[in-house]
Amino acid sequence: MSTQEFRTAQGGRIDRSRPIRFRFDGSDYTGYVGDTLASALLANGVIQTSTSIKFDRPRGIFAAGAEEPNALVQVEAPFPEPMLTATTVELYDGLVACGLGGQGRLSPEPDPARYDSVHVHCDVLVVGAGPAGLAAAAVAAETGARVIVVDERPEPGGSLLGTRETSVLEWATSVADRLRSNPEVKLLTRTTAFGYYDDNFVLAVERRTNHLGAAAPAHRSRERIWRIRARRVILATGAHERPLAFNGNDIPGVMLAGAARTYVNRYGVLPGRRAVVLTTNDSAYEAVFDLLDAGVEIAAVADLRTGGSPVWGPRCAERGVEVLAGYGVADVTGADRVSAVTLAGPDGSRDVAADLLLVSGGWNPVGALYSHAGGRLRFDTDLGSFVPDGCRQAVAVAGAAKGTFGLAGCLAEGAAAGREAVEAAGFTAPADTRLPAADEQPASPTAQVWVLPGDESRQYVDLQRDVTVAEIRRATGAGMRSVEHVKRYTTAGTAHDQGKTSGVLTSGVVAHLLGVDVGELGTTTFRPPYTPVSFAALAGRDRGMLYDPVRVTALHPWHEAAGALFENVGQWKRPWYYPRDGEDMHAAVLRECRAAREGVAMMDASTLGKIDVQGPDAAVLLDRLYTNMMSTLKVGSIRYGVMCRADGMVFDDGTVIRLAEDRFLVTTTTGGAAAVLEWMEDFLQTEWPDLRVHCTSVTEQWATVALVGPRSREVLATLAPTLAVDNASFPFMTWRDTEVAGIPTRVCRISFSGELAYELNVSWWDALALWQAVYDAGQPFGITTYGTETMHVLRAEKGFPIIGQDTDGTVTPQDLGMDWIVSKKKADFVGKRSFARADNHRPDRKQLVGLLPDDGTTLLPEGVHLVAAETVATGALPEPPVPMLGHVTSSYHSAALGRPFALALIRGGRGRIGERVYAPLGDALVPVTITSSVLYDPEGARRDG
Repeated sequence: MSTQEFRTAQGGRIDRSRPIRFRFDGSDYTGYVGDTLASALLANGVIQTSTSIKFDRPRGIFAAGAEEPNALVQVEAPFPEPMLTATTVELYDGLVACGLGGQGRLSPEPDPARYDSVHVHCDVLVVGAGPAGLAAAAVAAETGARVIVVDERPEPGGSLLGTRETSVLEWATSVADRLRSNPEVKLLTRTTAFGYYDDNFVLAVERRTNHLGAAAPAHRSRERIWRIRARRVILATGAHERPLAFNGNDIPGVMLAGAARTYVNRYGVLPGRRAVVLTTNDSAYEAVFDLLDAGVEIAAVADLRTGGSPVWGPRCAERGVEVLAGYGVADVTGADRVSAVTLAGPDGSRDVAADLLLVSGGWNPVGALYSHAGGRLRFDTDLGSFVPDGCRQAVAVAGAAKGTFGLAGCLAEGAAAGREAVEAAGFTAPADTRLPAADEQPASPTAQVWVLPGDESRQYVDLQRDVTVAEIRRATGAGMRSVEHVKRYTTAGTAHDQGKTSGVLTSGVVAHLLGVDVGELGTTTFRPPYTPVSFAALAGRDRGMLYDPVRVTALHPWHEAAGALFENVGQWKRPWYYPRDGEDMHAAVLRECRAAREGVAMMDASTLGKIDVQGPDAAVLLDRLYTNMMSTLKVGSIRYGVMCRADGMVFDDGTVIRLAEDRFLVTTTTGGAAAVLEWMEDFLQTEWPDLRVHCTSVTEQWATVALVGPRSREVLATLAPTLAVDNASFPFMTWRDTEVAGIPTRVCRISFSGELAYELNVSWWDALALWQAVYDAGQPFGITTYGTETMHVLRAEKGFPIIGQDTDGTVTPQDLGMDWIVSKKKADFVGKRSFARADNHRPDRKQLVGLLPDDGTTLLPEGVHLVAAETVATGALPEPPVPMLGHVTSSYHSAALGRPFALALIRGGRGRIGERVYAPLGDALVPVTITSSVLYDPEGARRDG
């Protein structure tokens, strides 16, 4: 077990009384509760964590937070998680990790942890619990408003946690305590807001851990997605320090100055023994003094500004720190770690021995969420940064995220933002705001320096993607002038960190190479997520069996007991077939088909979509949506109908039952029920809001039993003695309300098999009783239950298409041979105009036809393509591309036909009836003959029994 030789004797916000053992890259180390993996590694003298993805160069810890571009790790235990940054992985007992070169791996085992999600509303959402965010939240919470504060760190305080601002830190702790005790406030730590969408909808991910900082045990939720809708949003997301491009800037030991300050003050860790500092602004000097006080030797400060810092220069002189104004880094020496830095300036160059090089090229306000929300950014020349410049949403920006870097200014700006937000939300803000005293240090402007003179192939702009200044020069040399194009050409800013340290630097380097103003050039587009989010967290509990809701009918227990095998249709579990002892699927389906064609059979049809459409204009709506006329339908009658999209292509089909003058029951396909209802509502709300119509899904209110076959009338007569079931009294496509087995039932004469058939509709609660009664009553007639596979065979024998199987979004009713269903009388309906398009009248459009394999035995695979006889005149397929006539859409064995058959969409198919075509199956060319799509009972004589 190694010792923590780079740990300070005291200080930091870690708990030194609770050591933690962990393993990294095969070696054992110790850290403390409160450490991150990065801080614990640094305390043990480990700065290199990985290698670069392209050049395999050593990479070291560079930052201290989510902006880290280098220190990617794979957690191996207690559960494998890839592509995490060591700077954000909290240390816990039993942690096992290894460094990554940019690519991780998923565990082959199921994740034992849970992932949750929650929807919440609030008056004010504050993103960031630093000084500005806490000040805003403190003001908002006093008004009684519902406030949510989210922050990615384990404790509130933000940038204060990496400083020695003791009094302000005490204030932050007291504010956090008050927020936690307020019932109207949620203070969410370890929670990162990663996406900001329209209407102030913000997504955040919370990392769930226990109070010891350990990973959540398997039975607890590991991550939780918060879906937050806020009346007002305050972004106090802070800023990220920006690096510079110079020779050797990727060598381990090159670190952001603010990160080094954080490691010293927050974690009690010395990131090195002897440091050189390179800066373009005043902020790096705060790191200089904090590191000096912690025992780090500062060899020199290279300030790229000609005059240096008027404020900090004299102070450095008092502490014996040499400041070299106008100097920069010419080179960095070292293999696995910095060993020396070459500085160059107006008085020449010098080599300085050091194991640490601290860099500050300025600060980038974190504008990702602001940009997600539609906010604009402008370049502030004094700050050398892009700052917010107006947004269409109800959002305010405060503190460093707005470009205000002084502590006193951040506090005042946060309080003002909190006051404005609650007042806009209708609350009365407090008369005064209690803020801690904070010194405001005057700051000199930031020098706009992006790249220093040197070898551009050794100057890295994106450390994770190994993108150098030389690569960016190649992009601009190829004629690229947009930073978006350069990003895609070089991949700069596309890694896990999404350009947090490289994005603005890329813009600066491009501007430098092109000789243009960086403000005019702008930045690349910020897109969610702000930080990587696991797919498991986004899925939540919707995975495995819960990935899609499982819907079962009221008869499902009966089907299970009867030994049915099920298939998924939409979200429904539907009986597929009912095998008997010794039967395979082929035998069972043939038996079920014979029963339906020769005797009587029954099926659970409850999953068909059912929509109650009622209102004075209900008939008008249906006339506009269906291709055929529905307003002429009489009460007590049923009509089959087809809906088309605006392009004239078939969208869905089903029946329309007229219950009253102002009320209809529409049935849809099982999988299309939700889409059809949404479609209806869309038209009612956006196109025809004047129509007085209400549409309600009643799919799960009505259970449906299909009673099919030549003897179905006899079975129904025994169950409904008061119902006249003869053809004259109860004709096809009509319905009757009656009692079946003493149960109130709506009986419809509908057939999807071509046989005499009825659909018995009852309340969901009565479904099992009705089903059992029908089953018992049918025993003397040899009644057989059948499933969806038999249903498909029966309907395909009659040429009845299944929308989505025999259609593919490019098929019109005319292509299906259903010209008769397109009304010639209606002035208009959805899709009517498209039927006049010349393309819809082409004779070579794909049309639905039947197919019979010539050998009478081959079952054609669904989806197989078909070729014309002349295409294979040589007995083999020609060289690709092979011209195809169409493809098989449905294919089955038929008990009634005594052979296999298929349906297919074939170019000019109806004009090819009787023609032989070929289906390539492996090396064979199977001859098949095109027939009418109606292969059984083409006269329809069996429909009435």
